[in-house]
Amino acid sequence: MMSLPRLLRIIVIALRYRLDELVLSGIDHPLAYRLLWLVRLGSRPTMPRGMRLRLALEALGPIFVKFGQVLSTRRDLIPMDVADELALLQDRVAPFPSDKAAAMIEAALGAPTSTLFAQFETDPVASASIAQVHFAVLHDGRHVAVKVLRPGMLEVIDKDLSLMRVLASLVQRLVPDGRRLKPREVVAEFDKHLHDELDLLREASNCSQLRRNFGPESKRGDLLWVPEVMWDYCASTVFTMERMYGIPVSQVERLKQAGVDIPTLARTGVEIFFTQVFDDGFFHADMHPGNIYVSDQPKTLGRYIALDFGIVGSLSEFDKNYLAQNFLAFFQRDYRRVARLHIESGWVPATTREEELEGAVRAVCEPYFDRPLAEISLGQVLLRLFQTSRRFNVEIQPQLVLLQKTLLNVEGLGRQLDPQLDLWKTAKPYLERWMLERVGLKGTRKKLLQEAGQWAQWLPELPRLVHTQLSRTDVSSQVLHELQQMRRSREQSNRVLVVLTGVAALSLAVALWTLMR
Repeated sequence: MMSLPRLLRIIVIALRYRLDELVLSGIDHPLAYRLLWLVRLGSRPTMPRGMRLRLALEALGPIFVKFGQVLSTRRDLIPMDVADELALLQDRVAPFPSDKAAAMIEAALGAPTSTLFAQFETDPVASASIAQVHFAVLHDGRHVAVKVLRPGMLEVIDKDLSLMRVLASLVQRLVPDGRRLKPREVVAEFDKHLHDELDLLREASNCSQLRRNFGPESKRGDLLWVPEVMWDYCASTVFTMERMYGIPVSQVERLKQAGVDIPTLARTGVEIFFTQVFDDGFFHADMHPGNIYVSDQPKTLGRYIALDFGIVGSLSEFDKNYLAQNFLAFFQRDYRRVARLHIESGWVPATTREEELEGAVRAVCEPYFDRPLAEISLGQVLLRLFQTSRRFNVEIQPQLVLLQKTLLNVEGLGRQLDPQLDLWKTAKPYLERWMLERVGLKGTRKKLLQEAGQWAQWLPELPRLVHTQLSRTDVSSQVLHELQQMRRSREQSNRVLVVLTGVAALSLAVALWTLMR
């Protein structure tokens, strides 16, 4: 439960930044209109609404800052001006004192930093809403990065999340389209991923899995470089990994000076995204420019470097197949197929007219094809699709929120690297190849090999199981009763047939006798 002082502080900050006016203006209710009229009788806000919301979240602390970061990616839910302002929260979190970081490392690993490391840099190199990072050197000479959780996070998170749940319930009740947009599910999704981020052992496991997916044995190690996890220096509040050297992907001029092929780099970023989503079903879901570097070392020049593995996404086989078919239908401009897929998946009511949904999707997507990425925004396309979906009661799928966010991040990376990159044409050949591998001979062979182990266990037992089933005498009473009913019905039918046959024979005999007279 939330403490009263915390609630009072939240109310004071909300009033300071005039969030009352911001909330009331978004509620379609007569009472809200009257309250908004009374509120606006006072002093009007001098700052834009997005800036007011951002400053309020910063004042409320790291948990609300993190929520603002997540909310900035949901441009289907909030206006563009607010989303752009909230996106500034990515790099505006003050670090906590280094002595507290050292104390947390000692408490987690059982020894002071002077004992654990040959060298430990007290000044953090990065600070986020959840943790901050320090560089260090192990006694064997390996350079590492040590991520330390902010102190006191676990104590305040439940209190702040309880308020978010209350606010989400109010939004779902009062705001138009509240049920369709599922604000409570959005908060629940944020709750899940936030708790995942607070466990740095989970993040270390995510890093290890992603490194294995792009390791040398995967034959795609030249696409993405993932740091090695130093498991002896990891705990739930401390994550130590290999230190990576490179250039932030946003610094395009430095990349050019280092000799990196920028157009190839942009296309590779798209390939990495689709490889993670459709081949692995496990993808880095926080791919903003601050978490992506590019190697400037001679042996690995131009290779992507992934950092910060607190947020990852996973997709089921059904989700992957459904998404791939949707993407291909979009790329092929088969809007009828898109509409049919939405109806078959249950995203829209079964009573939806297929041709109407087809026309709406066509009106959104058709103007954007055959245009360079510099002239379009995938975020704008998604926004228009969601706005159009209101007519058809399309439900936003919470399990795909991370995928939408990641896709927007990939778009942003592509825009920074190569404004002329055509995302559609880059992704289409990959998806076509992926679908061909699934439905062709190669895909069939792969599925057979996956099921072979299970079949090897079943086949030796199959004759015995068949014999046992056929020789069973313990037929259930229900089945026996049904068999008896069927037998009685058949006997009754036979008796009726005998009577009818006798009548027919008698009639025939009478007719012949009459003719012969």
